[in-house]
Amino acid sequence: MTDEPTIFLRGIAGSALGHCFELVGTGRIGRLDILDVVLEHNSVSRQHAELRATENGWRLLDLGSTNGTYLNGKKLGFGQWPIRCKDVIKCGDIQLQVESISLPREILNQAGQDTGIIRLDTLQSPAWEGSILEVAGQISESPENQKRLMALLRAGSHLVTLGNESELLSNILEDAVATLNAQRGAIVLAEGDPVKLRVRAICEGKRKAGHLADYPRPMFSQSIARRCFETGESILCSKLEDFPSFMASQSVADGFMTSVLCVLLRTPRTRLGVLHLDRGPGQKPFTLDDHKLADALAAQVSIGIEASLMLKQQKTRFLEVIQTLAQIIEVRDDYTGGHTRRVTRYAEILAKALQLPREQIDLISLGTPLHDIGKIGVDDAILRKPGILTPTELAKMREHTTIGAQILGRIPDLAPLVPIARSHHERFDGHGYPDRLAGENIPQLARVVAVVDAFDAMTTDRPYRPAMDTEKAFAEVARLSGSQFDPKIANIFLSIRDKIELEWALQHGK
Repeated sequence: MTDEPTIFLRGIAGSALGHCFELVGTGRIGRLDILDVVLEHNSVSRQHAELRATENGWRLLDLGSTNGTYLNGKKLGFGQWPIRCKDVIKCGDIQLQVESISLPREILNQAGQDTGIIRLDTLQSPAWEGSILEVAGQISESPENQKRLMALLRAGSHLVTLGNESELLSNILEDAVATLNAQRGAIVLAEGDPVKLRVRAICEGKRKAGHLADYPRPMFSQSIARRCFETGESILCSKLEDFPSFMASQSVADGFMTSVLCVLLRTPRTRLGVLHLDRGPGQKPFTLDDHKLADALAAQVSIGIEASLMLKQQKTRFLEVIQTLAQIIEVRDDYTGGHTRRVTRYAEILAKALQLPREQIDLISLGTPLHDIGKIGVDDAILRKPGILTPTELAKMREHTTIGAQILGRIPDLAPLVPIARSHHERFDGHGYPDRLAGENIPQLARVVAVVDAFDAMTTDRPYRPAMDTEKAFAEVARLSGSQFDPKIANIFLSIRDKIELEWALQHGK
């Protein structure tokens, strides 16, 4: 074997047909007479492409050619692309085939690691079987591969958080960062029309994935992620220093990235986005095995991500229905419309302060806009009366709780909201309506809405009385704690007075 890395090319199409070329170490292709491979055709740029021997094998680079450089029918982008025997290089209208490659033994041994940019057409593989089986098939080779298979199996466990998109993405990302020993990870998903890639989860090393607001500027290589998504091919940049165009990125520099893995999140139906992982100084570069594992993980979790996104879309449409119903109330009663909006915001703030489970907070967000929906069934003469209601009129007005419960109860998806509509006028001492429930027999969410509903009524002008100032309203909540209101909920409400007053000011344009 020669001590010099050598590559032999043979022309198979165009004006180079039948011609052979030998390059040693490095060589350039183009129309200029001084180049190593001269292709005399106007479709070829003066300096079109370069072949370069590296410690990881031969690489092909496009030199900014007008018509592009193609490898096996695929147009090259930035960076260095691995070359193997029988590969076909196309420059303009001319095609060259790699006949043979020789490398010194020490380089040949290193080349088995195959670093640089690796392109895999993952969309043409089965949705998950191909990637997973490739990793699983190596289980007997080493304990490390057994660990990798366990990571694949563990990925399925994240589906228990399918209904919570944020938690699902965070769990997936934390697992990927830990399994692949990355210094940082990001999940970016395709959104909108035209499609844009947006960061949906970020994780740094041993720090748990958190809200994007926790990260002033989430770091990932937008250029690599975008190319991965647009081409539908996962990318491994083992050593970023080999790719000046990527190294020029501010995010790469600020993030001290030395090695990047970017794998496509996809299902047989669509491309969802990209899983982006990076390593920094002092860490070993990502390898082809790392790439295979990351791609398998992406394939394993993508169906869950797609299902979570579909649930989110359904929830969005459901919220639109809720908003439409709330607007119907507002058309009939201007007070109720503004009141509904304000009470919803106060209730959400209070529910979070009570540390209610996420699903209960969601019910607050859905149900509070509809707590007065039964007023649709109340006569306009009563609903819009400018003065104090008579006992008979008051009894009719109070029927809005049972009417609302009947309306919501007829719609299966809205049935969980019935307790809010029916019971938000119950009193803790049992003297409320319509069922005279007392204490904790009153549904908890109705007890939450009861406090904020009364607060807003007190701080809003009514035809028969002016609004109280917030100081008097808070004092009234304190006075009625234990009689009208659940004392625990009332005390938490009083403890977050500053947040409620801030929201009150925003709602009233103060």
